[in-house]
Amino acid sequence: MPGENLTRDEARERAALLSVDGYEVSLDLRSAVGEHGGDGPRAFRSVTTVRFRCAEPGASSFADLIAPAVTAVSLNGRDLDPGQVFDGSRILLEDLAAENELVVDAQCAYSRTGEGMHRFVDPEDGEVYLYTQYEPADARRVFANFEQPDLKAPYRFEVRAPEGWTVWSNGAGELTDGVWRFAETKPISTYITCVVAGPYHYVTDRYERVFEDGTRLEIPLGAMCRKGLAPHFDADDVFLVTKQGLDFFHDHFDYPYPFGKYDQAFVPEYNLGAMENPGMVTFREEFIFRGKVTRASYEGRANVILHEMAHMWFGDLVTMEWWDDLWLKESFADFMGAFSLVGATRFTDGWITFANRRKAWAYRADQLPSTHPITADIRDLQDAKLNFDGITYAKGASVLKQLVAYVGQDAFLEGARRYFKRHAYGNTRLGDLLSVLEETSGRDMAAWSRAWLETAGVNSLTPQVLLGEDGTVDELAVVQEAAESHPELRPHRVAVGLYRRTEDAGGLPTLERYARAETDVEGARTVVAELAGAEAPDLVLVNDDDLTYCKTRFDETSLAALRRSLGYMTDPLARALCWSALWNMTRDALLPAREFIGLVVKFAGQETDIGVLQMLHAWAESAATHYTAAERRAEAGRELCKIASLQMYSAEAGSEHQLAWARFFARVADVPAAFELLTSLLDGTVTAPGLEVDQELRWAFLEPLAAHGVADEKRLDEELARDDTASGRRHHVRCLAARPSEAVKAQCWAQVVESDALSNALVEATIAGFAQSSQRELIAPYAEKYFAAIERVWTERSIQIGMDVVRGLFPSYQDSQATLDATDAWLAAHEDAAPALRRLVLESRDDLARALRGQACDAASGV
Repeated sequence: MPGENLTRDEARERAALLSVDGYEVSLDLRSAVGEHGGDGPRAFRSVTTVRFRCAEPGASSFADLIAPAVTAVSLNGRDLDPGQVFDGSRILLEDLAAENELVVDAQCAYSRTGEGMHRFVDPEDGEVYLYTQYEPADARRVFANFEQPDLKAPYRFEVRAPEGWTVWSNGAGELTDGVWRFAETKPISTYITCVVAGPYHYVTDRYERVFEDGTRLEIPLGAMCRKGLAPHFDADDVFLVTKQGLDFFHDHFDYPYPFGKYDQAFVPEYNLGAMENPGMVTFREEFIFRGKVTRASYEGRANVILHEMAHMWFGDLVTMEWWDDLWLKESFADFMGAFSLVGATRFTDGWITFANRRKAWAYRADQLPSTHPITADIRDLQDAKLNFDGITYAKGASVLKQLVAYVGQDAFLEGARRYFKRHAYGNTRLGDLLSVLEETSGRDMAAWSRAWLETAGVNSLTPQVLLGEDGTVDELAVVQEAAESHPELRPHRVAVGLYRRTEDAGGLPTLERYARAETDVEGARTVVAELAGAEAPDLVLVNDDDLTYCKTRFDETSLAALRRSLGYMTDPLARALCWSALWNMTRDALLPAREFIGLVVKFAGQETDIGVLQMLHAWAESAATHYTAAERRAEAGRELCKIASLQMYSAEAGSEHQLAWARFFARVADVPAAFELLTSLLDGTVTAPGLEVDQELRWAFLEPLAAHGVADEKRLDEELARDDTASGRRHHVRCLAARPSEAVKAQCWAQVVESDALSNALVEATIAGFAQSSQRELIAPYAEKYFAAIERVWTERSIQIGMDVVRGLFPSYQDSQATLDATDAWLAAHEDAAPALRRLVLESRDDLARALRGQACDAASGV
């Protein structure tokens, strides 16, 4: 639609012209319930009054609104013809005065894609639930506004809702004469305003803090979910982490939480992990666990709670001017989430998860053809939508972690404090942050920024060890390399650890560190003088303690030690770093997939950290599916299936490790004996002592049975009857889509590609079931259909659904040169396609090319 994709130049021009004094938004959501009459989408009335100033009286500009219909528009008391000034996404505003008042009365559509005002009907009880989600620019689907982050303003919302409902927004609200009225917000950006409405289950608590000067801060806390999830809602733990986070950030930021209350809503069919709306944070409801999960799941939820809380300062109080500097909020929140997780909660090993999981996301993103500097070039809103990626989040956070090591934690936090106070309720660019960090650290932040924030790519660090005649280290150097496409060599603050094989007090083998040196790596080769004369190491770990952002490589001696003794490393962070390095080598076709799988088979059963274990499961599955030579793929699958079955029975009964192995067993099951065991575990004729096959695990067991034709539609329907909930229906749709049938695949394709009837959550579930690694031949015909359809889908569907389809249906299981050629042919024939669409296809192409290189490496290996 013309004008939907706001450009950076348009935003800058409008920001130079306009400043916004305030919004009053009135929404009538009573249409959310009852029968829907008419041919158009179900809609609600939205009336917006916005007061703003114009720096050049007589000039023209525009307001943003995406709505099926506009009833009335008035500017400074002058009625405008909606048919003349509204084009479907913009409202033309001509002959502006110095001070202006715009009133827009519109019919806005409820969403089924998680963008704008999302409407969900709970199949369990028929209740309707609403919530909004806007980032980067979907507030215009709910009310007329100036949709860009640097036109901040205070907001007053009022909402009419069905009887018996409760409504929440950013400010505190009360129901008066049938209308929910909310306190005026502080100046905030459009994308973090929020409305949540419906018969939600709501739990309250309170946070209190007395500051050194005797002033008292009281924050009302709330947490909510659908009524159907209330029996599973552990709000006490949510509140515990919330209070711990508020204590931590108040201790370190010296700026009291500025947004009054703190509500947290766990909502259905949510596209993201969470969203930092001030005073009204929204989360995906999957963070409410219906069955038993591992400690890693609770840690992950706590991390997200703290990540969103950090945004109250980094992002909400101080906001980037345009999406180029998205990292100013996301990198900081990602770093602060892990920093506070370790410093304030029971999850004191959070840096292990960060090193193993978050940085894996960053390393992958930074090697794609679409990689970009942390400070990105965001030309428009489609660019912005795609830049919520591993660079902006995890690489940015990794670089900040190194920055803390570079300038010192005290200087870093003092810089943050000055940043908040200097720019409160304002908008910033990169230079605003660098200036305060220079003040507090005395370091040249411009040089650091050029190396780390303004260039793309990841460096590799490899140890070189020269031994003297006496067997000790004569010289130890760190060699730094960069990809040809991104040749920047960067300064790295690293710790180099030396490890040797020994025995513990009980005579068991160990791999322990006996020497460590911190140094600054500069240029192509850096000698670590401090380690000269040390005993010859069995293993050198060049990024010990995970201080920098790099790919760690090993010399041959170190690789040999890992092959023998990886599972015996006593330090869990060092062990996680070694696993991560080995996985990067596998992806880079430097280590055959069969060897990585062999290491998992040999040592994963000894892994004590549950988060690392679950990551190993994911990597091993990917290695078998994508990086193993085709002729050996079945054998690799059998190896993983066998070890998963053995570990499911040998792990401590009832432990989270047993649960993780059981889930992994279901994912890699591909032989009749495995299907028989899964079936017996489901019907209870066989048990694994201590393993509770709860409802979530039942669905996990059913998917491979469906994918291999063991569980038919009747069996899946029986399971749905047992679990006829929103979650159960998503599982049911995924399992139905997984069945090995031409008719099933055709139906799935039609539902996702040719129709927009499914909600975002069911589109996601259908795509997840459609693409099965065991069905390569069955889904092969859809490769050609994919390339014929994606440009149309991108044009006709919302950007979120477009992203899901383009990423999720790329023919990655047709891993051949022919598919690579077909991808290249599409790219060559569609040079004028939307840049965001081309980016998604390029990324998938790169994953495919990497898989083919990995398969060639695996095929060439001797064993």
